[in-house]
Amino acid sequence: MELKTPLYEAHVKAGGKIVPFGGYLLPVQYQTGVIKEHTAVRTQAGLFDVSHMGEILCEGKDALANLEQILTNQFANMVDGQARYSPMCNEQGGTVDDLIVYKRCEEHYFIVVNAANKDKDYQWMLDHQFGEVTFTDVSEQYAQLALQGPKAMEILKKVTDEENIPKKYYHAVFDTQAAGIPCIISKTGYTGEDGVELYLDSKDAENMWDALLEAGKEEGLIPCGLGARDTLRMEAAMPLYGHEMNDEVAPLETGLGFAVKMKKEDFIGKAALEAAGEPKRKRIGLKVTGRGIIREEQPVFVGEKQVGRTTSGTHCPYLGYPVAMALVDAAYTEPGTKVSVEVRGRMVEAEIVPLPFYKREK
Repeated sequence: MELKTPLYEAHVKAGGKIVPFGGYLLPVQYQTGVIKEHTAVRTQAGLFDVSHMGEILCEGKDALANLEQILTNQFANMVDGQARYSPMCNEQGGTVDDLIVYKRCEEHYFIVVNAANKDKDYQWMLDHQFGEVTFTDVSEQYAQLALQGPKAMEILKKVTDEENIPKKYYHAVFDTQAAGIPCIISKTGYTGEDGVELYLDSKDAENMWDALLEAGKEEGLIPCGLGARDTLRMEAAMPLYGHEMNDEVAPLETGLGFAVKMKKEDFIGKAALEAAGEPKRKRIGLKVTGRGIIREEQPVFVGEKQVGRTTSGTHCPYLGYPVAMALVDAAYTEPGTKVSVEVRGRMVEAEIVPLPFYKREK
């Protein structure tokens, strides 16, 4: 039985094509279509409902110690309002999930986890907690909207004062407001563009949605669905849980070493990562040079030898060609390497290219 986000009726009213995703009913696209939605985010602005994401509070005297032990990144040097991305590993070094931790203030952290993993993640935290700490699943209380694109900040400034907007990427302003609605404004996103994510009370979601769409009319703001969210994150080469990582894939294999602090005294999975040594497979980018579109879970060959499998693949509307990401043997990761990918019994030619495929101009 799929759940509905607080914006379900708004999506139906706007002609959203509703599909099940991560246990929720969400719009995969609107009548505008994925290509127009994708292009709007790259050139103007798009608005996404990401209320399916989970939110967990971590509070108490030992909150920081718990985060340091449960997660691979380091949190001791964070300032209030700062956000930090981190994988969460199991004892074997595989990835339980990837998430974002916000430091609200001392002894109070706000954690955002993937929708499909919310219950699993929460249980994992409860099973591994120690000392004076409380983990609380507050997902039901929150809606989350993502306003993304080069015009996102112009639009946001129409509905809130500049001091309410974080100055730096991966920072948030808590206890603020936009369009007169109390919210958290976070300079984060999953599109490779400038923009913010707004966390607010579920009951206010539709008012905020309407207020932002109204404010962004001149800038070409349109609502966007899951389809564009996926093509945008693919162009930006952002990993997706269940594709580029899972319980069997270590964060070091999928290129997340920047968020794995091996010099930390300890964290769950550290011993397994040390024992594994240098990763034997790595995430790479593929640009299709032949004819066809590569999808996930397709074998990658160099000559006759299978060297890995694709993890995600699609046609990128803004770049204008198909790409894929894959996990391949570490010996075959050099950009320029020619590969072929088996798609329904037919070989599609591709070339290894550096990630990300797309990077916005600052």
